[in-house]
Amino acid sequence: MPRINAFLQLGREQGCSDIHLAVGSPPLIRLHGELVEIKYREFSADELESLVLEILNDEQKSIFSAGNDLDFSYDDPEVGRFRVNLFRKVTGIGVTLRVIAPEIPKLADLNLPSVVESFLHDNQGIILVTGATGTGKTTTLAAMIDWLNRNRKFNIITLEDPIEFVHKSKESLVVQREVGTHLRDFAEGLRSALREDPDVILVGELRDPETISMAMTAAETGHLVLGTLHTTSAVKTLDRIIDAMPSEQKLQAATFLGQHLRGVISQKLVRTADGRGRRAILEVMVNTSAIAHLILGQKIFQIPSILQTGREQGMQLMDQALLEAIKAKEVDPDDAYVHATDKKQFQRFVTNPDLLPQVNLAIS
Repeated sequence: MPRINAFLQLGREQGCSDIHLAVGSPPLIRLHGELVEIKYREFSADELESLVLEILNDEQKSIFSAGNDLDFSYDDPEVGRFRVNLFRKVTGIGVTLRVIAPEIPKLADLNLPSVVESFLHDNQGIILVTGATGTGKTTTLAAMIDWLNRNRKFNIITLEDPIEFVHKSKESLVVQREVGTHLRDFAEGLRSALREDPDVILVGELRDPETISMAMTAAETGHLVLGTLHTTSAVKTLDRIIDAMPSEQKLQAATFLGQHLRGVISQKLVRTADGRGRRAILEVMVNTSAIAHLILGQKIFQIPSILQTGREQGMQLMDQALLEAIKAKEVDPDDAYVHATDKKQFQRFVTNPDLLPQVNLAIS
């Protein structure tokens, strides 16, 4: 058994989301959003390299020795599945391991609003799940793919970097492909997927104009596309897609979004009220005719007002969702305050006065 498994098992038993191992530091785990030190000595360069090499295959060793970072999945029957990022830093190597849940969660398990499932009844268009790194986008997408797999008779092709949750085909055929293992990049995977009779294509990240253009083509030609971006709101997501395109294609991108975007789910992970976990809080935009009109009219900045009043269509701003979660005692009000955009309306719930803006009471 690889010796690194002892740290992975400890992290999983503690309920952490990530395990950090780095030269010159003791092991750290991210527990409910905060880094916690494990009682252990600082890793030397030789010790940590020896631990990591035990879980690399020959090709990965060659890539890493050539000076490249590595992103891959590590799966062991003793400790489960992890997403791994291996890198070099000033003092030596470091590795971050993301804990993958043993079971693919259901949409209901994640307490996601019903509108998320309603998106999956469409047969064409693009659905975007966005958020900063580590906000649970992959978990939400895995639950969405699982719902499709159980409820629709589709050919589902996923393009991931790396593969985290492994889906077994049920009502649907699920084909999972990994960047760096089965294909060079997402754009290549999309070109190939379009020749493989897909109904649904999951793109792990819309990271460049070529990938975005290919995803647009897929959605325009009768496929349901699910994708992610590292944006923190619906408006920023739309702006990012349009801004990513060359000048001569920006209008075309806006037209595409107005016609083929189904919705945007932007999420954050907020500490629960009991402090024993985190839950996803979502901003949701549904592409209604009013939203499409604003996109096509280049008035994206006006969309938040539509979200705020669009509860009947399943829409909500992040601040609205945070306030509801506070009032339902589902999240820690202090953590919600930190994540809020308009912090004034959250100040009355804050229990830690150090978080609040300090008032200068000096008398002139």
